[in-house]
Amino acid sequence: MCHQAKGEGMPELPEVEIVRQDLEREVVGKKIKSVEVHGLRSIRRHKSKKQFIDPLDGRKITAVRRRGKYLLLSLDSDGVLVIHLGMSGQLLRAKTTRTPVPKHTHVLITFTQGGQLRFVDPRTFGEMFVTETADVDKEVSELRHLGFDPLDEPISWGQFGHSLAQHKTKLKTLLMDQKFVAGIGNIYSDEILFAAGLRWDRLSDTLSSQEVRRLYRSMVEVLIEAVKYRGSTLADEQFVDLDGRPGEFQDHHKVYAREGQSCRRCRRVLVRKRVGTRSTYFCDACQV
Repeated sequence: MCHQAKGEGMPELPEVEIVRQDLEREVVGKKIKSVEVHGLRSIRRHKSKKQFIDPLDGRKITAVRRRGKYLLLSLDSDGVLVIHLGMSGQLLRAKTTRTPVPKHTHVLITFTQGGQLRFVDPRTFGEMFVTETADVDKEVSELRHLGFDPLDEPISWGQFGHSLAQHKTKLKTLLMDQKFVAGIGNIYSDEILFAAGLRWDRLSDTLSSQEVRRLYRSMVEVLIEAVKYRGSTLADEQFVDLDGRPGEFQDHHKVYAREGQSCRRCRRVLVRKRVGTRSTYFCDACQV
């Protein structure tokens, strides 16, 4: 089904949340035996490999959190390993160090109990760095201004409506603004707006209270559903979970990458519009 689209700005919030859940299950409580770095671009905030490796050596991973699209692995030293997957980054678990290492593997973390965590990133937009927990926001300015997280910190419809009304912006642009809401990109903004029956270019200050509620509910439901189906893996197959398995939510997309097919709500033909450098998919008939 509809695997034609390439990931524009993938992975988004559901995919990062799936990796977080996998990491929580697989690496929390494990002690780091050694770290190898093969690509300096992946640890570009550090001046040297040693500066990245030393604070990880012999440390235990105590918790895994997510803030927007950033993964934060707490260490038993008050340090934190911050991971951003960028556009093509993958974290893969290997049961033993003998498992063949994929091409474009830039960082390998080996645990004392055996097994490895590997950071694979063909396009090298992703990164890893170690810092003190208190300094994370200083290091990543994006996190200082991050909007609310629809999966982690629900807000009231009233707050949401008030915030929408203040912006006077096209809905899709606003949903993709990380300062407004964390972690939503091209795929999920289209899916959320379709679920809410709202057009991408509708201005945020024109919504009735019923539409505000519908948009908020659609946002939460679409993201929860995407996590349930283990995320969206598109034509480039860049998103996979910790075991290297692709997601299945692309088979449940209602509009994204379905132009020319019929709308599942009103049977009209779905359209695609180029907005800037991105494609926007929607139903011209039942999104108002």
